[in-house]
Amino acid sequence: MTYQETLDYLFRALPMFSRVGESAYKKDLNNTLSLCESIGNPQKKFKTIHIAGTNGKGSTSHMLASVLQTAGYKTGLYTSPHLKDFRERIKVNGAMCEEAFVIDFTKRIEPMIQLIQPSFFEITVAMAFEYFAQQEVDIAIIEVGLGGRLDSTNIIDPILSIITNIGWDHMNLLGNSLAEIAGEKAGIIKQHTPVVIGEYTDITKPIFEKFAINHAAPIHWATDEKWVSDFTFAAHHLDITVVEKRNDEHVDYRLDLPGIYQAKNIITVLKAIDLLNQLDWKISLATVQKALAHVKKLTGLHGRWEVLKEHPLLVLDVAHNEDGIKQVIRQIELVGAQEVHIVIGMVKDKEIDRVLDLLPKHAHYYFTKAPIPRALDENILMEAAAKKQLHGKCYPLINDAVHQALFHANENDLVLVCGSVFVVGEVHI
Repeated sequence: MTYQETLDYLFRALPMFSRVGESAYKKDLNNTLSLCESIGNPQKKFKTIHIAGTNGKGSTSHMLASVLQTAGYKTGLYTSPHLKDFRERIKVNGAMCEEAFVIDFTKRIEPMIQLIQPSFFEITVAMAFEYFAQQEVDIAIIEVGLGGRLDSTNIIDPILSIITNIGWDHMNLLGNSLAEIAGEKAGIIKQHTPVVIGEYTDITKPIFEKFAINHAAPIHWATDEKWVSDFTFAAHHLDITVVEKRNDEHVDYRLDLPGIYQAKNIITVLKAIDLLNQLDWKISLATVQKALAHVKKLTGLHGRWEVLKEHPLLVLDVAHNEDGIKQVIRQIELVGAQEVHIVIGMVKDKEIDRVLDLLPKHAHYYFTKAPIPRALDENILMEAAAKKQLHGKCYPLINDAVHQALFHANENDLVLVCGSVFVVGEVHI
């Protein structure tokens, strides 16, 4: 098979959550364990950091990968979903795995596919672990796909666990309360393994504490130890001052990720680096500052307040749930655009009304959908939005919507594309 034929086989033969939703979600780890055992348990051949959370886990994963590879460590990075190329999910030092590897691995694993009928995600997790083992990485950053406790990635024994935050998302699978969702995310906490909590609330903190105590896992609350005293952002970067609470030390960082929500993620990243240094990883302040200024270049991160064009300002952001959209709305207000044009498409299993309630009523809307079965029809989205006094037109093709928004925008306007990673991944101008 060619690379494209291999992808077609994987997409066609295996249930894929990002395309079809809940029916692809496997509620145990048996398939992943069987797959990995059949190829010699590659996940046991390298060190890992495991990252869960409702929002920010992708940015946090990429920032940590950038820091570790800048420090001289051969660093694997597994994230999901991909924007344009499947191989974005599996990288070493910022370079995607080779097409030949994907072809060869799929051929090798095909008898197991026929035997146990795994999900697409279960196959990609095993594929990533095999690639990292073959590449003999020093460490791999492993981003949870969904939840934590039952996520396919949760067969690793990491040196550090990270939970960025807890918010409303995937309630049909993770629970209908923040406490239940936190319990699923806390499932990545391992015996005697330190865990960093990026953000917590009165509801989620006791959940994390209980899991940590039960696993004798040292727990670290990032926001209890560090805080952001100031930040300024431009189109292409964010300048942040972080204060260490114990000694009032102020340190400046420039991030090439200009989304103001990165002010939350950097606190989590910096606390994780503190713990890595305590575990005898050698990561200097200069290394951290250099790495955070070049995350996109070093790791290939896209879709986080990503500026594609100026005058008018065209921005892509993968925000798709209540908390993510709240942060994007804050950024829209700071931009101070003359008018705002929002290209939006969502998937069926999101809390559509919660998101629509947050969006600005004065904006111009261009409703669209991603080319996947799970996508919400653009006409249904437009009708739901109209009930919230959000008005615009429908465009079945994402890039038609983007081009129309750009056509109607003046040079001082903002055009924002958001609502789904699958919408953002289709944009090209």
